[in-house]
Amino acid sequence: MKCPFCSHQETQVVETRVSEEGDVVRRRRRCSACEKRFTTYERPEVSFPVVVKKDGRRTEYTHAKLLGSFSIALRKRPISTAQIDAAIEGIEETLLNLGQREVPSSRIGELVMRALQKLDKVAYIRYASVYRSFEDINDFKTLVDEVRQ
Repeated sequence: MKCPFCSHQETQVVETRVSEEGDVVRRRRRCSACEKRFTTYERPEVSFPVVVKKDGRRTEYTHAKLLGSFSIALRKRPISTAQIDAAIEGIEETLLNLGQREVPSSRIGELVMRALQKLDKVAYIRYASVYRSFEDINDFKTLVDEVRQ
């Protein structure tokens, strides 16, 4: 690993720690030339499937977009960020386990609706009303009746 201070090519690992979640390795390094210390982090690189939109366009999967969907649906609802993170992690795990190179956006939408239904009924109805493009109040009433049962 190249030293960020003097660009010397040789550095030594002084200390290694695994994060509490077990998904990141933190390494303290020391440069052999200038003796300065710095920290590096190792994370696994995962490849999510490409998202195929309704109109056929293909886009990269982005965690931020999924988080944004949850944030909008759960705005002013009593759900913790830990619960949101767990729901998103579950969706991402499902996407990775599909083993497919492409996934329709509708599949992701269904996964989000299922997760929201478990987290908060109001957020589920908010998301579903936009996702399913309700045309009139009867569509909305039908969904509310389903949730009540």
